This record gives sequence, structure tokens and C-alpha cells, in this order.
Amino acid sequence: MKNGTKRALGVSALAFTLTGCLSDAGGSGGFAELGKTLGTSDFVARLKSPDLTATPKPTHEDKINAESEIIKGLTRRTSVLPGGSTFDQVGAAVLAANSRAAEAELRSARLRSEAASKNWLPKIGPQISLTSLGSLVANLVVDQVLFDNGRKKGEREFAIADVEVAAVKLSQDTNDRVHTALELYTTGAEAREKATLAQATLKDMSRFEWVMSERVRGGVSDRSDLNILRQKLAEIKSDQARNLELERTSVAELNAMSVKPLGDLRGVPDFRVPPSAAQPLTVTLAQADKTRAVAQAKVDRASQLPGLSAGGTVGDSNNLGLQVSSDTLLGLGTGASLRAIEATKEAASRRVAQANEDANRQLSKLESQIAAKARQAAEAEALTTQAKANLDLFQRQYDAGQRQVMDVVGVYETFARQQQSQVTLKYDVVRLRLEMARILGVLADGTEV
Repeated sequence: MKNGTKRALGVSALAFTLTGCLSDAGGSGGFAELGKTLGTSDFVARLKSPDLTATPKPTHEDKINAESEIIKGLTRRTSVLPGGSTFDQVGAAVLAANSRAAEAELRSARLRSEAASKNWLPKIGPQISLTSLGSLVANLVVDQVLFDNGRKKGEREFAIADVEVAAVKLSQDTNDRVHTALELYTTGAEAREKATLAQATLKDMSRFEWVMSERVRGGVSDRSDLNILRQKLAEIKSDQARNLELERTSVAELNAMSVKPLGDLRGVPDFRVPPSAAQPLTVTLAQADKTRAVAQAKVDRASQLPGLSAGGTVGDSNNLGLQVSSDTLLGLGTGASLRAIEATKEAASRRVAQANEDANRQLSKLESQIAAKARQAAEAEALTTQAKANLDLFQRQYDAGQRQVMDVVGVYETFARQQQSQVTLKYDVVRLRLEMARILGVLADGTEV
């Protein structure tokens, strides 16, 4: 009994040593520990000697990146933001400060996939128990699956699909962050431009107010016109203050997302977003979810059916042989359970089709809105030019004594409103294009993500 116990303990110790060696992912530390245990230091030294002519063995992550069409598609995406532009600088600054919680999820999924890639190997472990007589019984448990109806393969496919889902979510998270930053920058730029226009309007209207006050003092004009002008001046000052506050708030929030201050950046670049630039990320995510759902269905189906494994215990009591096992006992509802599992595949395919339809509808809507806003912006520019021509004409007539001050003020107000409308439409086009780029996932290069 004592000899058997020592033998089992020795086997268990060796199993623990082997487990420690196998857990060293690709490093030489595990082999070194194994060499110390077996007394083969020279052999370990030869293993640790670098072979400069050998080709590095691809890692599990490299294999996934090379074989996954979804991950390759994400990597091939290129940003639509012009290189070196203000938008490009904003995107780079906010990504450098990104905590990237989604990246941690992706790393975790990759590790789970690497662990699942070895699930076909036999499992070993110690079994130590104390008998009623006070004797210590130690055995080594060995289990090797021979046939499992595709469960192990399904688990490997599920783990890989889980990596793809995490990769798509990382791309979504990155594009959402860049989109938020560019929205803030665009809001600040629009507010700044409107505040500048309000400053010019305030200057001109103040001149009209001075002329009117002098006319009222001389008894030429009614004081009610002066009160109206001063009311208009108060409204212009209020609009200017509101835009300046909006600019400061947007820049402060943007700086909080960035690794460096971005308040000195000026200008908005012109860029285009082709609807066919890339597959919408929602569709890509639905496809990855479908692959994962199909793999999970395979695992669930295999769990309903019996499998065959070989193994047993080695030590004080040897017991090796074949074993038929199943996680779920067969019953009258087994057939319905299998059909329900198969139905999940069809449901996943329908979700992909629905995601594709929703994305196409949303992109078509944005494309139409961009075209409409661009046309309206062009019309607003033409109307602004016409309003300026009318203002110049009224100013000449006023200088010639043919127009009253309030006549010129009314035309000037039309010109100022048209300028503000033109600025609003211009930035509306920018926002719609940013939204389309976010949906397509092309606000950042795939290699950077």
C-alpha cells in the first residue's frame, strides 16, 4: 500500500510539473523547470539556444488574424478623414488618451480562444483521498474524449467567433469615440464662426444705433425706433454670448478627452464618405454574432447526445477503459430540444438580414439628407450674396437721402440672418457625413484600431 501511495504521489507530482510547463505559453521557463526536474540541464540549454535560421512559429493570435475574414476586413478599413487635417489631429489626440475598455475584452477573448484551441488534448489531474482506515489514497485521473458529436470543435469555433465579436465591438468603440470628439470640435467651430458673425453684426448695428440716437436727439426721428434698435442690439449680444459659451464648453469637453489641448485648432476640412466605403459595423457585428450562435448551437446539440471517452485512474487503484457519457439524459423532449437548437441558426441568419436592411435604410436616409443640406447650403450662399447686394443698394440710397435708417436696418437684418443660416447648413453637412462615417466604421484606420 505504501509503495502504491508513493508511486501515485510521484505521478501526481510529475503531472503538476507537466501542467506548469504546459502553462508557460511559448516561453523557455517551463522547459527549464522540466529540465531541472529530470536532471537534463544540457538538453534544456540546447533548447534555449536561439536558432537564427528558424522561422518564428505563428501564434494562435496570428492564425486567427490570418484566417478570420471579419478581422481582416476590419484591418483593411481606412479613415476618410484627410491626413494631417484638423479632424485627423483631433482623432489621433483622443485615441491616444483612450482607456480602451473594449481592448481588454478583446484580449480576454483571445486568451479564451487560445485555451479552447487545446481542448482536444487529454486532461489529467490528481485525485487524493483519505480512507476510513486513515490511509492516503492518491491516483492520477486521465480523460481523453474520443467522440463527442462535434462538441469540442464547436467550442473552438465559439471561442474564435467570440474574438471576432470583441474585435467588432472594439472597432465600434473606437469609431464612436472619434465621432464624439469630432462632434464636439464641430460644435465649437460652428459656435466660434457664429460668434464672429455676431461681433460684426453688433458693430454695424451699433453704428445704426448711434445714428438713430443722434436723429432722436435732433428731433428728426421717433424714440420708438431707437428703442427697437437697442432691443435688437441686446438680442445680438445675447446670441454672441451664448455662442461663446458653447464654444468654451465644447473645447473644454474635447480637451478632457485628449492627451493635449486642442483649443488652437481652426477650420473644418472638406471630406466625402462614399456609402460603399466599408460594410456597416452593425452588419459586421451581426455576422460575427451569427457565427458565434451557430457554434453555440453545435455545442448545445452535442450536449444532448451521448459521447465516447477513454480514461480512468492510475495509482493505488488502476481503472482504465472506455466510457459513454452525456450531459443530458435522453427523454421524450429531446427531439424538440434539438429542433429548437437548429432554429437558433435560422434566427441568427434573420438577424443579419435585418441588420443589413436597417443599415442600408439609415445610410440611404443620410445620403439623401447630405444631398439636401448641401443643396440648401449652396442656395443659402447665393441668397447671402443677393442679400449683401440689396444691403449695398439700400446703403447707397440712404446716403443719397432716399431711405430711412430703419429701412437699411431691416435689410441688414435679413443679410445677417442669411449669414447665420449659411453657417448652420454648412456644419449640418459635416455632422451628417461624420454620422455616416461612424456607421461605416471609417473614422479611424483599421490597423490603428
